[in-house]
Amino acid sequence: MKNIKIIEVKSEIGAGTRGASLGVEAIKIAALDFMSNFFVHFPTESIETENKLLFEPIESPYAKRIKGTVAMYERISKSVCETVKANWFPVVLSGDHSTAGATIAGLKMAHPKSKLGVIWIDAHADLHTPYTTPSGNMHGMPLATAIAEDNLDCKVHDIDEQTSKMWNALKNIGKIAPKVLPEDIVFISLRDYEKEEDYLIRQYGMKVFTTSEVRRKGPEAISRSVFRYLSDCDYIYVSFDVDSLDSSISKGTGTPVSNGLREREAEDLISKFMQHRKICCFEITEVNPTLDRENLMAEIAFNILQRSVNVLMMN
Repeated sequence: MKNIKIIEVKSEIGAGTRGASLGVEAIKIAALDFMSNFFVHFPTESIETENKLLFEPIESPYAKRIKGTVAMYERISKSVCETVKANWFPVVLSGDHSTAGATIAGLKMAHPKSKLGVIWIDAHADLHTPYTTPSGNMHGMPLATAIAEDNLDCKVHDIDEQTSKMWNALKNIGKIAPKVLPEDIVFISLRDYEKEEDYLIRQYGMKVFTTSEVRRKGPEAISRSVFRYLSDCDYIYVSFDVDSLDSSISKGTGTPVSNGLREREAEDLISKFMQHRKICCFEITEVNPTLDRENLMAEIAFNILQRSVNVLMMN
């Protein structure tokens, strides 16, 4: 049985829409509404945030609040690394997706000699850099930090020296870069991304399973394909952005996209992933209750969380 520890990251400085920092509490409220005592069972650590920066002027237009993101990376990577080294399984509940790069860094710091794979369940590729970003929002960049990629071939912006320095700090957190090889990333339900990101996906031959493929083949077959593809990885991290779900049900998130997964499809697929012995960390991110009706998004996220953790504990 796995010893599970919950790491709460109520940070939203990487998002373009406000409210994701309330996502963790919304998931807990969903648990209470379902009369579940899920959160009583596990030790929990809450990471200090930099959300105060939301009230200050933006210094780096192509990497908004990157200074705060560096601070968050340092705290989260340290927490995840220590959690893994103490033989706990980290379940990370985060506000916006920018901090997933820090989770990956912490896993790599705990297993520096091992090969890490990533299952990225998300409508978006999150492979932008300050040189290519259309928005400047850091939640579009975590995978680029993990693979230590600038993507200068597709450069659109010139960035100032301070931004460049902090971007390099993000890529080199834990003094290991890259943390993950691009070919060890699998995207699930990816469907909304820019040509600069597409360039990297094609250049590195990154693996993508579309929504229709998941629907056609079913969770069992997709899960087998994913683990076959990542067979030479020693550990695998699963990151679930709720915007991977179809926009008809994922109202409570900052960037909903149509043609996504149904709730049951996501739940069944993630449960299949959790049965695998190489899974070393699970993250749920981007629940934003301020955009939602009746806390529906958080309720869906909680159902997926509870079932996933139950599967983890049984295996």
